[in-house]
Amino acid sequence: MASITEQSYPVSFSVDYPDRPLNRLSTAFRIFAAIPICIVLGLIGKESAFTFGSGGLLVVPIMLMIVFRQKYPRWWYDFNLQLLRFSNRVTAYLTLLRDEYPSTDEEQAVYLEMSYPDAKHNLNRWAPLYKWILAIPHYIVLTVLFIGVVIAVLIAWFAILFTGRYPRALFDFVVGVLRWHNRVVGYAMALVTDQYPPFSLAP
Repeated sequence: MASITEQSYPVSFSVDYPDRPLNRLSTAFRIFAAIPICIVLGLIGKESAFTFGSGGLLVVPIMLMIVFRQKYPRWWYDFNLQLLRFSNRVTAYLTLLRDEYPSTDEEQAVYLEMSYPDAKHNLNRWAPLYKWILAIPHYIVLTVLFIGVVIAVLIAWFAILFTGRYPRALFDFVVGVLRWHNRVVGYAMALVTDQYPPFSLAP
């Protein structure tokens, strides 16, 4: 069976490679500089009603609407998409992929797209009840991969301090893991697609 690529998958993610010297001072103290924006992100998550352990995403209401009404309210989709975009900008900053301070509303150089689903014609109304179970193999693999991300970011931290550059291979690995994670979130949490995510870091 042909592999599913990001071009055909309904969730796409990418980060522009910073092909320039990165800010070494900002990199050195990144964990402290990120505290205010992490607090903002955390507060947004806490204020979001009916969350399902997914960082503030609206999950349960969407699940119920798909199951009982075969509807996916557009403003709920917009909320989840913008929250995920914001969360990914913060993650890119924490993982040193970019050194611009994360914006709460501007796209910057971190791109996440999710196709708005036609719930009545393109989504199985019962799938939200079991998608999270089908995604368990992804959770297991991603847990291992995120350990690799921590190691890669530590290596990149030293590389940036000494050379001002993020090694391209490490950059591509971290972005690939985040891409994989976003596809799984789109499938199992944001519920924008019934297309099973590929086991792949590749675009």
